Amino acid sequence: MGTDYHITVVGPVSGEFDINVEPLQQAVEEQLQLINQMMSTYISDSELMRFNSVAVNEWVELSEPVMEVLNISEDISQRSNGAFDITVGPLVNLWGFGPEMKPDQVPDADALAAALARTGHKHLQLDVNRARRTADIGVDLSAVAKGYGVDWIANFLADRGFDNFMVEIGGEVRVVGQSPRSTPWRIAIEQPSVLAGGARLALSVDNHAVATSGDYRNYFEVDGVRYSHTIDPVTGRPIKHNLASVTVVAETAARADAWATALNVLGPKKGMELANAEQLAVYMIVKTKDGFVDSQSVTFSQLLH
Repeated sequence: MGTDYHITVVGPVSGEFDINVEPLQQAVEEQLQLINQMMSTYISDSELMRFNSVAVNEWVELSEPVMEVLNISEDISQRSNGAFDITVGPLVNLWGFGPEMKPDQVPDADALAAALARTGHKHLQLDVNRARRTADIGVDLSAVAKGYGVDWIANFLADRGFDNFMVEIGGEVRVVGQSPRSTPWRIAIEQPSVLAGGARLALSVDNHAVATSGDYRNYFEVDGVRYSHTIDPVTGRPIKHNLASVTVVAETAARADAWATALNVLGPKKGMELANAEQLAVYMIVKTKDGFVDSQSVTFSQLLH
């Protein structure tokens, strides 16, 4: 996944206070390798990359986890009117943010048109346990697989009798039960600046997932213009609006992860309208000429009380 992870487990477990960390970590890493082998774009023979290499229009039987992620993705693609799209891989690569990292350069119009022609979630058809590409699209699950990995590890821990824990992979978080202080977990939403650091808001959360999408870390600049790593699937270009970061609280990290990306693409106005229409718990930090201002969905403001 190209990132790190952090897990906090609180005892007792099934009446015992001892948690044997080393075998638990080894078991967790085996599970993470399983997820990677299914969904990574960095592993050439992963299940996902094998699917991407099969002939157009050919149905491929896929594992239950991959099908689950594809179904979550398609659901949010439809609900967001295409703002979330797992076929943006060619565009992500074109702009230099994918596995095929390139020097910081702006693609020309012809290259952009060619990449756009190879995208579109409408070209991905799903059946119960199989899928097919009806055009030469490339499926990239990087905007949802980290969240799914968090859910996978959370379920893995719960199945082993752990009642209180936090799982974080690359900034996507899911908490269950209580923190080591026997209180709800406190999740910080950081200042949208590489320099500022620190928390802008601390959320008290139990049995929920939190995901944040922002443009303040991964970008490049050419001639004074900043190009974000978040690509608008409709235009094929990096987003240009003034939404610095969007945080989504949901029951699963996969959905929180995907929704955060979709709302980040839509921007502060359209994104918040959709968040309220979908009754999502959303917190936005918006750039203005005077600094940053906060914006909350109705559902999110209810979380704070």
